[in-house]
Amino acid sequence: MIQKQKYQGLIAACGMNCGLCIGYLRERNPCGGCFKKDDLNKPKSCRSCAIVNCEFLKRTASGFCYDCEKDPCSRLKQLDKRYQTNYGMSMIDNLNFIKAHGMSGFLKNEEARWTCKVCGSGVSVHRDFCLNCKAELRGHSS
Repeated sequence: MIQKQKYQGLIAACGMNCGLCIGYLRERNPCGGCFKKDDLNKPKSCRSCAIVNCEFLKRTASGFCYDCEKDPCSRLKQLDKRYQTNYGMSMIDNLNFIKAHGMSGFLKNEEARWTCKVCGSGVSVHRDFCLNCKAELRGHSS
């Protein structure tokens, strides 16, 4: 039996891996990810996300910002800067990786990069410790 990749179906148009989000990983009322627009567990700001609801994005063949005529737009640049500064992750780098290596290559890379070295659980980009075993995650975002 072929095992599905851990983050398959969780990569948002902006390059965010929803499987790394604390909202998706929380035990109580988890968010379903960016593709579930009507999810009431999703923060209001995420439900009204300018990228998810972008008219230009709807015209792309891939459904990813890298195919958009406005790429990178100001909203994507702002989001990328915030994530680079606060979490050491770049949405634009993620999109470039997907474009160059395909989704399968990206998912394989994500699994290696975002797995706790102590217990093997997936980790959150928003925390510096494993949610499962509480191990400190030094350099997990490099």
